[in-house]
Amino acid sequence: MTQAGSATPARVDPLTGRTGLQRIALVGNPNTGKTTLFNRLTGLRHRTANFPGTTVEARFGRLSIGSGRAMPAPSDPIEHDTSSPDCCDPSPRQAPSAAHDAALIDLPGVYSLELEQLESTLCRDVLAGAAAAKGDRAAPPEAICVVIDATNLARNLLLVGEVLRRRLPTVVAVNMIDLAHRQGLRIDPARLGEAVGCEVVNVSARTGEGLGDLRAALARARIPNITPGANDAALREWADRAFIAAATLPAGEQRSASAESLSDRMDRAFTHPVLGSIAFALIMGVVFYALFALAKYPMDGIDWLFTGLGDWLKRVIPGGVLRELLADGIVRGVGATVIFLPQICLLFFLIALLEDTGYLARAAFVMDRVLRPFGLPGHSFVPLLSSHACALPGIMATRTIPDRRERLATILVAPFMTCSARLPVYVLLISILFRDQPVRGALAFVGCYALGIAAGVGSALLARRTILKGASRAMALELPSYKRPSLRTAAITTYDRAMVFVRNAGTNILVICIVLWWLSAYPHVPPPQESVDLRARAALVEHSSAGEAGEAEAAELLAQADSIEHRHARANSFAGMAGRALEPVFRPLGFDWQLTIGVLSSFAAREVFVSTMAVVTTGRDEPEDEGVLEQVAQARRDDGGAIFNKPTAWSLLVFYVLAMQCLPTLAVTAKEAGGARWAWLQLAWMSAVAYAAALIAFWVAS
Repeated sequence: MTQAGSATPARVDPLTGRTGLQRIALVGNPNTGKTTLFNRLTGLRHRTANFPGTTVEARFGRLSIGSGRAMPAPSDPIEHDTSSPDCCDPSPRQAPSAAHDAALIDLPGVYSLELEQLESTLCRDVLAGAAAAKGDRAAPPEAICVVIDATNLARNLLLVGEVLRRRLPTVVAVNMIDLAHRQGLRIDPARLGEAVGCEVVNVSARTGEGLGDLRAALARARIPNITPGANDAALREWADRAFIAAATLPAGEQRSASAESLSDRMDRAFTHPVLGSIAFALIMGVVFYALFALAKYPMDGIDWLFTGLGDWLKRVIPGGVLRELLADGIVRGVGATVIFLPQICLLFFLIALLEDTGYLARAAFVMDRVLRPFGLPGHSFVPLLSSHACALPGIMATRTIPDRRERLATILVAPFMTCSARLPVYVLLISILFRDQPVRGALAFVGCYALGIAAGVGSALLARRTILKGASRAMALELPSYKRPSLRTAAITTYDRAMVFVRNAGTNILVICIVLWWLSAYPHVPPPQESVDLRARAALVEHSSAGEAGEAEAAELLAQADSIEHRHARANSFAGMAGRALEPVFRPLGFDWQLTIGVLSSFAAREVFVSTMAVVTTGRDEPEDEGVLEQVAQARRDDGGAIFNKPTAWSLLVFYVLAMQCLPTLAVTAKEAGGARWAWLQLAWMSAVAYAAALIAFWVAS
């Protein structure tokens, strides 16, 4: 604890060894824009780490504080409790501080620090120094920044009072001040600061307004003035909505409590059982249509780039193992995955915009009505929604579900939700089924998501009626105010997600491509007699026939021989032998041995399917100038038929919507559910459902 009237002393950072660094905890209610403010202050380049022994996450970032202008003290300061050695120095002015770095800890949003909930427990432990991030020591933060919503002071000030009683240097950031101004509210930070006993700064995380003042205030954060009874009374007065309206709205601008606002009318539509469902379907349809209509051109550019790079490597590198590895293994395999980067980026960008507007919270209410009849609580919506990006954070997010049976049911069905790893497979197969038909392709995309959700809630209903019997609970969710989305935040969020995908393509997928290329290229086998005869005929034609006709006939015979040799070599490679051994299992679904290899490799990670098929089908008789995806789509079976005929494409699409093909997800399920038996149950059930549904799809499409 600091001495009376002194600013928080600088310490040595245990991670970097630098001096002048403070640890500042960022606390606030949900939907106050706390994480948006964190991203603004740290440049949205945070690192996420778990607190040992807890069940939620906290973000950590670096920011520069200080070097702000001097702030005048309140004109009428309240009495100070001089009996306390930690009272604030009632100096008339606070001097500016020199700039230095600080560590900012973004804690989960909580309505109260005193609740017996996991998020509240984490916040209490961090503020008390009982929990620490990996690589750091357990120590209380030197300062706290409480983020409150300028448009909802009544609720937010209750948390402010709880934080002030922790007796740590505190600054209150009144966020969303731009929205308050548009509503006619004028928050006087000096007057509010007198009531709470600490410095108050008006900010807007969305526009950046007031961030400089906040950095300066954090540098000079002091122990709040705590006068027994006086602070609580002042907070209660400020928390009264009638007082706030009278104190902040200019005369004549008070609004009628009975007047219905535009937000109320929008909420009535977006949360309506029928209209809300229609709106949700339309919005998602527009999102998926954009994935095909807008991402086509950058995808074509990436395809052209990797195809050209592979052809260039074949020209400059002499024939042999190195050229085949680089051109056919690495470039073709990685390129077949990276080509989907524009669609993944566009999806993340549009979802970020929807979340920033406040719409996704309304969608949660719509989905809550859907989930409850299937035995899932409203608390399951957020984990299931998170699983549409990746099942790993979705499963970990189930830690906040109080009932163990409901939590287990949510864990078991979370991988049914369509994650971003499935997108490359969806795009490939839907592009084959609906070439140059973006509207039908978008509807098929929506259908994939809907099928995954239906399978998930259906499986949850079965589990809750059998092995996990019990009643479901209702969900209480606060609706955030509607806001204009921040293009900057959405763009930077998209960039960060894209870099994760690129790093994955440059590491895991690269390794898998190299291994699969080796399995597909070895052992070397002598060419079949059919190709030997074709080459002999080509040589005879070339010597006996003159002119272009003879050359063309010889070239065609050589191309046929090459194709036969490549098919023979792949079929007798290590990968071919494994695929042929397991082909009978997947033959009822329309899969040949090549598709069998792709499916098996996908159990390590779904997104490697397209790369696997690009490597396994390399060397066919397609023209060299065709793109990577076109070569995969036109790949042939041993009998000369298309690998991806329509019945097989439908069967494969349904299989990938429903199958459990992610080893990391199974590992997390075993950890979070409390035993490997749950992971084995999840794998067996999802595999059985996927196989049965794919079999039905193949029969119907045939």
